[in-house]
Amino acid sequence: MSSFDDKFNHLKLPLIDIQTATNNFAHENIIVKGEFGNVYKGQLLSSGNLIDIAARRLNRKLGYATPEFQTEIMMLASLKHQNVVSIVGFCDEDNEKIIIYNYEAKGSLEQYLSDPVTLTWTQRLHICLGIARALSYIHYDKQRSFSVIHRDVKSSNILLGDNWEAKLSDFALSMMQPAAKRYDLLFDQPCGTPGYIDPAYLESATVNHKSDVYSLGVVLFEVLTGRKVHSDDRDWWLFAKTAKSHYENGNLNDVIHQDLHKQMDQGSLKKFSEAAYCCLKDQPSQRPNIDQLVFALDQALKLQLAHEDSVRPILSLSLFLL
Repeated sequence: MSSFDDKFNHLKLPLIDIQTATNNFAHENIIVKGEFGNVYKGQLLSSGNLIDIAARRLNRKLGYATPEFQTEIMMLASLKHQNVVSIVGFCDEDNEKIIIYNYEAKGSLEQYLSDPVTLTWTQRLHICLGIARALSYIHYDKQRSFSVIHRDVKSSNILLGDNWEAKLSDFALSMMQPAAKRYDLLFDQPCGTPGYIDPAYLESATVNHKSDVYSLGVVLFEVLTGRKVHSDDRDWWLFAKTAKSHYENGNLNDVIHQDLHKQMDQGSLKKFSEAAYCCLKDQPSQRPNIDQLVFALDQALKLQLAHEDSVRPILSLSLFLL
């Protein structure tokens, strides 16, 4: 038995159990279709109880190598944070490679971008702050010997739990490096999702933690505008460019979702939009580090909550007078 088996055997699940949980990977159980494989919802019997799961079945045609698969398992098993998806187990059997996560009932952030009623401005601030904290954790945690670059931060990879708590998911493209030695990683072929990929990464084929900051900046503008990067597959590259242009020209209000705008404290909007814009700076060195971004988003949330506290008595009085 290998050292991997020794350490992670407790997470190994029989293929038959996963097939049973997902009704043999039934089409109607697909919740995400992806290049690297589909994700299926299901119910798995664990310690005598049925638990809701999401099973990511890796695409066998891509030839996902065992070392890569094991590296992802080791990484996920080591990441324990309230804003990072939790691994339940894995299967490596009969040429199947499957990773099992806790199922997040609300789906992905992408589903709610255009819905300002279900997902209010305040809720959006909580979600963005949660994901920034998740990135801060994976980028550097003093209790861990390695640092992680996610490389595929996007709204469809931000899952939402029962209480709308954000969870960063899908670490298939993630890379690890020693925590004490941060350096740019060079790749023959940059990968990620068009529209979210750091242009500096595309140009140089080198990636670092600021590449995740850029991708999160795109998500922040999706949250602000209520629009998806991929609303039209032909113009994905225009989204970040348009957002930056509106900010620089002082007409950001033209692209903000109007129903969201009515909910916003102007100080909160200013702090949030400034942070989002700085994430999209062309030069990675000019972008904020993730801890600076966490601070800015926390300030934006506090300003919004203070605004809501100040208007609540006025609204209550108005209703009383009616």
